Amino acid sequence: MRRGADRADRMPGVVARIGRTARSGRPVRALGSALGSAWIAVFAFALAIPGAAGAAEFREVASAAAVLYDAPSERARKLFIVSRGTPLEVVSAVAGWVKVRDLGGDVLWIEHGELTDSRHVVANTLAAVRKAPQPQADLLVQVERGVLLEIVDRNAPDGWVHVRHRDGVTGFVQALELWGR
Repeated sequence: MRRGADRADRMPGVVARIGRTARSGRPVRALGSALGSAWIAVFAFALAIPGAAGAAEFREVASAAAVLYDAPSERARKLFIVSRGTPLEVVSAVAGWVKVRDLGGDVLWIEHGELTDSRHVVANTLAAVRKAPQPQADLLVQVERGVLLEIVDRNAPDGWVHVRHRDGVTGFVQALELWGR
């Protein structure tokens, strides 16, 4: 091994060492560092634009059952089947396909025609359905994580969601206990 060589010289996939070149004495940075700095600048710029970092967009499954894929193609691997009403966060859209994130954080693809406007939310923790939009209001029922709830009224007080359970119980849940809105 030549004199002065270090681990970066022997590792495949390393673009450049961080340090100074022997010939020019100028600093050399790894490509990853330069790209990382560029992404930080883009992110900071996006946050400076009003509305650029707005609220997430949610849609829900319209058909009785829909397939979630690992890529935007019917030939892609089918990963999950989701039922009607399941809320999904929209990440992006491409030619008839929508990239979505589910409650578990998985990023998947679904055909655009399988989605509609969101009218449901899912409990993301043990959620308390209360008689009124107040933390001390009477507890009507508690629902476990993953339970689907229909949104009854979008004009509930800030921090609360007016919902209906499939068994007919209607009440208010703190927005922090729900996902999909």
